[in-house]
Formats: sequence, C-alpha cells, structure tokens
Amino acid sequence: MPPKETLEQVQRTGRERLYPSITNPNWLVLRKRRELFRHWLESSLPGGAAVLDIGGRVQPYRALLPETRYLALDIRATPLVDVIASAEQIPFGDQRFDLVLCTQMLEYVPDPGRVLSEIHRVLKPGGRLLLSVPAMFPQDADEDRWRFLPAGLRQLLSAFAQVELLPEGGSIAGFFRTLNVGIHLLAGYSPLQTALSYTVIPFFNLVGLGLEEMVRSRSQAFTVNYSAMARK
Repeated sequence: MPPKETLEQVQRTGRERLYPSITNPNWLVLRKRRELFRHWLESSLPGGAAVLDIGGRVQPYRALLPETRYLALDIRATPLVDVIASAEQIPFGDQRFDLVLCTQMLEYVPDPGRVLSEIHRVLKPGGRLLLSVPAMFPQDADEDRWRFLPAGLRQLLSAFAQVELLPEGGSIAGFFRTLNVGIHLLAGYSPLQTALSYTVIPFFNLVGLGLEEMVRSRSQAFTVNYSAMARK
C-alpha cells in the first residue's frame, strides 16, 4: 500500500498540473487542457453549483471553480477526497450535479461506458461533463487499461445531447510531448533525468509550442490527449 499523502502534497500536485513547469514532460498537453477547460467554464454555472470530481484525488481544476459546492470521489483516500467509491457505482441519486469533472481516470476503470452512464445519470438536465483522456501514453500502472480516439469517445458519449471534442494539441505537440516523456522515462530517477529536465525537456516543449502555433496544422494523427465537453 502506498504511503498516505499529506494535504500539502496533494495540493502541490494539483497546482503543478494546473500550472505545469516548463520542465514537465507533459507541459504541452497540460497547458492546452487548462485553456480548453477555462473556455468551457466561461459560460456561467448557477450560484452554488454542485460539482462532482470523479477521480478527484488531487483536484487540479478546482481552482477554476470558486464558489461551488465541490465533492470529490475516488477509490483512493487523500485529504481532498470526500467519498471513497467506484465511479461505476456513483453513490448519489439521479440529477444531483450541475457539473462533473473526470480527468485522466477513465483509462483505469474496467468499464468506461458504465462510468459515463453513471455520470449521465447524476447530472441535472443541461448539466455538463468535462472529460480528458489519453490517446497515446506509456502504461503507467497495472490498472491502466484503455486509450481513446475520437470515434470511440463519441460513441461512449452518445447519450449526451451535445458533445464538443477537442485535441490537447495537434500532431506536432503530440510528437514533442511523446519525445519528452520517452526521454524522461529512459533517463530514470537519476542525475541524468534532472539534467534533462532543466535542458532538453524545456527546449522541446518550447519548440513544440512554437511549431504548433506557426504551422497550425490540423492533423490529429499524432494527438496524444483529448478533452471533451458533453452536455446532458
């Protein structure tokens, strides 16, 4: 069993995901996800909106949702988790939430379709889901089961009345993010990894961002992550 995380540790992890350092191999996708979520949250939620964060162990996007009634559900306890439960059996009644967040957790569950059906059930009419999922990434845990492409995501979200699906960067960003993750993994936990984190990885992050903005290619063949907004 992994050691219990402190409140300071999980809050720090959440801040690093919302505002990643340029030394982070995932910087390109994390900054793009923040932009997409901010855009989708520009349309106002009702005062005191009820928000459910599924897989809400560290809650990086809670800072974008002030003045809401925020609940976090996870199978693993941290100081930020309110309810220990499976996302395949959400322990709340129908039509309880204005917004559900589900970021980077659908790849771990045995039945993603069941999770999305449960999310649809607990959302109020007109309520929204903000979702992010990997399309390409090395396996990072024994429970890691799935990768998602646009056609599959649209099928999984077919019960929703409106779905907007956007890449967290195109093929150029995806290439450089994959390169950075590969470098980081191959270096292992060593002085070499530290040196690369402060030299090569920031360089590739900036090159990837610059080329993506300059070329503005619409290719998504090498997109590594997707975000979706689905309205019930």
